[in-house]
Amino acid sequence: MATAKKKKVKPTKSIVKKTKLGFQGAQAHQITPFLMFNANLEEVAKFYVSIFKKSKILLANPMQAQFILNGQKFSAYNGGPEFKFSWGVSFMISVDTQKEVDYYWNALTADGGKESMCGWCEDKFGMNWQVTPNILLELISHNDPVKREKATQAMLQMRKIDIAALKEAIQS
Repeated sequence: MATAKKKKVKPTKSIVKKTKLGFQGAQAHQITPFLMFNANLEEVAKFYVSIFKKSKILLANPMQAQFILNGQKFSAYNGGPEFKFSWGVSFMISVDTQKEVDYYWNALTADGGKESMCGWCEDKFGMNWQVTPNILLELISHNDPVKREKATQAMLQMRKIDIAALKEAIQS
């Protein structure tokens, strides 16, 4: 009895193009934060993309969104009021200058955002952020334990990080 040869079927390159769903998957093994909001995701996506320079909206409607912020892809869904963010997960924005600290801090705390301590803030959608100048990380991990402690103590007194005050603190 002869057996029929099985023909190999090539997988399609993109289900998205065939179904026109608009959802864009990620490369294998890429990590994409998936965030559950209690908000209109069109507003969420527009808010974040307006703050971060190298950003764009890939998909946005009231229930779901995909966007890129400074090269990092995010997926989001409107899960309703039972979904709330906590300080257990935050996004750290690394910056070099006080101007950058001020820009991100002011943008993220605008329109109902909240300031917290040590460079942490919460935006109007409840997402937690750390606006972190690179010099802060250098100083609080300094080889000199005295400078490290002075920088840490100065940081603990701040809400928005003040680079000049940090530098002054380690000199005293």
